[in-house]
Amino acid sequence: MKIDIHTHIMPASMPNWVKKFGYGDFIHLEHRNCKACMMKGDKVFREVSDNCFIAEERIKEMDSTNVNIQVLSTIPVLFNYWAKAKDGLETAMFLNDHIAETVLKNPQRFIGLGTVPMQDIDLAIKEMERCVQDLKMPGLEIGTNINGKNLSDESFFPFYKRAEELNCALFVHPWEMMGENDMQKYWLPWLVGMPAETSRAICSMIFGGVFERFPKLRVAFAHGGGSFPATIGRIEHGFNVRPDLVAIDNPINPKDYIGKFWIDSLVHHERAFEYIMDIMGEDTICVGSDYPFPLGEQHPGLLIEQMNYNPQLKEKLLSKNALNWLGLKP
Repeated sequence: MKIDIHTHIMPASMPNWVKKFGYGDFIHLEHRNCKACMMKGDKVFREVSDNCFIAEERIKEMDSTNVNIQVLSTIPVLFNYWAKAKDGLETAMFLNDHIAETVLKNPQRFIGLGTVPMQDIDLAIKEMERCVQDLKMPGLEIGTNINGKNLSDESFFPFYKRAEELNCALFVHPWEMMGENDMQKYWLPWLVGMPAETSRAICSMIFGGVFERFPKLRVAFAHGGGSFPATIGRIEHGFNVRPDLVAIDNPINPKDYIGKFWIDSLVHHERAFEYIMDIMGEDTICVGSDYPFPLGEQHPGLLIEQMNYNPQLKEKLLSKNALNWLGLKP
């Protein structure tokens, strides 16, 4: 069994929300000359292939790489946290209904994660309840920051509390990377900004006491935890030498939280994977490929499969840890 917890999907057709709402850079999809273009307003944002929106194409590629189940989540540019809350709710509901329908048609191959308008916590909780209770989703995907607010902001605590009550897992994915406007050349927001952004989210939740206040909250972070595993020594040292700056909301050593959240396996290098195994532990790493995008692992889970691990450990990394994070039985 191989479960890929980090895959993105979008509907084949979407409303032109810019025209409907009269503002913003909402994404919609246009099919032009045998190409599918994600349009941000009236500009081409990204060209995508059929496997981004046609489930049958995904299943063919899953079969070719021995992926049994994909965990589907929306593309972060579709979070729409910047939008008016009611409009963000409408777009989230549309995307969630599409993911739920995709899962319903192929329940043995797909598990769905929802998206919610985090710019309004009351609406986010309402849509989370719909995702979990009505659409039968085991979790949600959220961004590493919400319009610049760190995930430690106390305004999000009612959301975490309700997620804990609903047994709702969270998948945290980088978006709107800090410093993005200052490093557009060389694709640096994706190469440098995303790992830093993920570490920002992990550190914020640790230092802000989120894991302490909500110990049953199950959170997974994309891209191998970003730069967090590689810099935990520096993070802990800062906590020890400047507690007046770092430990102001939570006096517990950040290293003590390793093992209390999950990360995916997307680190692209055997030595890097050995390192996160050593630092983060074998119980909290799951296959994550960032399918179907080019910066992801083109053969999901291949890095793990090629490691000289015993079958029991490989089973844990390829599926069991994912099921534990999602709160699902085999």
